[in-house]
Amino acid sequence: MKRTALRFVNFVDSIYENIGRFFLILWETIVWGLKPPYDVREWFRQMVRVGVDSIPVVFLTTLFTGMVLALQTYEGFQRFHAQNYVGSVVSLSMLRELSPVLAALMVAGRVGSAMAAEIGTMRVTEQIDALTVLATNPIQYLVVPRVIATAVMLPFLTVMGNAVGITGGYIVAVNMMGANPVIYMESTFQFLDMGDFTSGIIKAFVFGIILSVTGCMKGYYTTGGAEGVGKSTTQSVVMASLVILLTDFFLTKLLF
Repeated sequence: MKRTALRFVNFVDSIYENIGRFFLILWETIVWGLKPPYDVREWFRQMVRVGVDSIPVVFLTTLFTGMVLALQTYEGFQRFHAQNYVGSVVSLSMLRELSPVLAALMVAGRVGSAMAAEIGTMRVTEQIDALTVLATNPIQYLVVPRVIATAVMLPFLTVMGNAVGITGGYIVAVNMMGANPVIYMESTFQFLDMGDFTSGIIKAFVFGIILSVTGCMKGYYTTGGAEGVGKSTTQSVVMASLVILLTDFFLTKLLF
């Protein structure tokens, strides 16, 4: 009984500790991001790593998500003769919800874990301490470029994911299920407005900050050598994914 209580106390303590560390890193990132010098070359290098290199996995994810969504909704809507609205369901779902969330989860698994591993390795090998000795702030040198790159590139990945997901839905509905292509395209854009588009962009921007700060935070506070780096990498993906899904609910509530 005492062991169970102690584990629960430690679990709650770790939650508060991670929350405190997250907002501390976020605040220091904002402060140091506004101070010169600005390493623009490193910003663009990180943008390539986060954005360009993530295009294949995001495209595959959103493509097959749009295809599955169209397949499922067409089968269901056909039962009450509403298959003409499949395009609207696919487009609204991709723009509002699926594209930003799925892109963020894929980038968290691919890039967030890499951030935690890189910075965690630098921590356990005392490279971060060396930066401090050389009068270089580790947050400004390591964290700021990664956070800026992720926050900027994830909305672009989301926009491209929207287009790919809608295209996947069109391929399934028209070529596989026999939907009328003209009616499908009309219904795709019939009920869309700018708010649907901007809400997905806002979500992607917030998710980019969450996953990058989480990955950098886990790496920055890594302890325990190589084993600690492995734990930090795993924890960064799990924590970022959970926080993204949790934040998605509240953003949806606020934006709609």
